[in-house]
Amino acid sequence: MLILNLSHPLTEAQRVHIEALTGEPIAETRHIPAQFDNAQPFPEQIRRLADSLNLTPEEWQTLPILLNPPAYNFAALTLLAELHGRMGYFPAIVRLRPIPETVPPRYEVAEIINLQAVRDAARTKR
Repeated sequence: MLILNLSHPLTEAQRVHIEALTGEPIAETRHIPAQFDNAQPFPEQIRRLADSLNLTPEEWQTLPILLNPPAYNFAALTLLAELHGRMGYFPAIVRLRPIPETVPPRYEVAEIINLQAVRDAARTKR
């Protein structure tokens, strides 16, 4: 599994938990620094970011990809649209949550959300 991490670096404990939840080994984690210029349109920034990952059209469509999205909502949503176009489906995402009363703040993996399954289930509500 390839993790595209556009958020804070993942700890070893988080990686182990992700493998346990998915049942898949992590083959590679790409930490992609994601800074966005609010003065510029997001679609082009996101397109350049996706291009910088150097995945072929075949890899986008066949690799098992898990996304740890940026926390910035506008960037995350624009990225989902871009990736759906490249992959042909919505990727699964990692949801992190703060561990209560930790100093400094720490985060744990809360769940893996299969966005394509969410979308497919929502279609039955049409």
